Amino acid sequence: MKDKSLKNNNKSLRPSGSRAWIEIDTKALKHNYDSVRKHIGVKPMLMAVIKSNAYGHGILEYARTMEGFGADWLGVDTAVEGLLVRRELPNVPILALGYTLPEKLPEAAKKNISVTISNEEHLKILNQLGRAASKLKVHIKVDTGMHRQGFLQAEIPDVLKFFRSQLKQVQIEGVYTHFAAAKNPSMRESVEKQFIEFKKTLKVFEDEKLKVIRHCCNSGATLVYPDAHLDMVRCGIALYGLWPEEATKRALQCKSSKHAGSLASKSFPITLEPALSWKTVIGEVKIIPENGCVGYDLTESIEAGTKIAVCPVGYWHGLFRAHSSVLDVLVRGKRAKVIGRVSMDMIVIDVSGIKEVKTEDEVTIIGSDGEENISTEEVASLAGTSNYELVTRINPFTKRVYLY
Repeated sequence: MKDKSLKNNNKSLRPSGSRAWIEIDTKALKHNYDSVRKHIGVKPMLMAVIKSNAYGHGILEYARTMEGFGADWLGVDTAVEGLLVRRELPNVPILALGYTLPEKLPEAAKKNISVTISNEEHLKILNQLGRAASKLKVHIKVDTGMHRQGFLQAEIPDVLKFFRSQLKQVQIEGVYTHFAAAKNPSMRESVEKQFIEFKKTLKVFEDEKLKVIRHCCNSGATLVYPDAHLDMVRCGIALYGLWPEEATKRALQCKSSKHAGSLASKSFPITLEPALSWKTVIGEVKIIPENGCVGYDLTESIEAGTKIAVCPVGYWHGLFRAHSSVLDVLVRGKRAKVIGRVSMDMIVIDVSGIKEVKTEDEVTIIGSDGEENISTEEVASLAGTSNYELVTRINPFTKRVYLY
């Protein structure tokens, strides 16, 4: 819902009392949702992955937004996240994709939150819970080659046998796997190998006459490998308007899908619009009267007459120390370079070439100001990381403002 504390003077949507904030453009989110829906067609269900504070976008408001758009499922990391969302959204199906603590399983069952089961210890815990796990819905995860979570394919017959004999009170609702390299079409052989392995698992379920939700596609696979969509796709990064990788974007902009491999029997052009902007303000401005150095350890020299501005944001808020002396931000529609070390709660920027800069001016770290734009990918690359890591590391205490 829209934040009523905004000071909207047709220039700034800064929340009252905030020195740094995140703006989320719901029109961009709707564009991305509609684009992915059109891409997958009418058959597969769409799970919006909202784990880790919705990739930095604010889990509760994003969950409400996705349910409002029509998402069939929501994907969280933990049952704790799921229970938080369930208090707000009583009806939407929720799957905890990560490890669920044993003590949370009864509550997950009670609140209709499906959980992932991925190893023998999970089965033992369910068996020990007995009736406390009654009505629990589980999705069995299979390790087809990423070698993270999941039963090996050869274990699946015994897993199903254990459910039949010991866990009749637990419902097997789904089965899934996760591709390790789907976002890069040049690694299609890896995806195809995993998909073949997963189909062996699906054959076991078919032989046992178990009707379950089958899913294996993350954002990269959803976009590049339509023939792997099965019953449901799990989209995270794409719904936020960010590409899993530049190679994914290039593949979708090709007129044919021949570079994507045998799984990609059809391909549709798709565009994504980043929804997140990250902003702060200027807290202090001054002109340095003589040659000197800036910040901790005197890492950057500046000349006399340099005009600097101090912004109250640092690595506590989600910037990296690697952004020291290399990152640009936007002030009054122009780029201003970070000079010296990124501190825990502050950065210093060079505003010498920008006229009329003053305290309380808005500063854009990610997003647009005038004709200039700084993308998530630009900021991430300067820290040697990915857009995934950058947005999820933005401090969860930073106010998120949804713009409608």
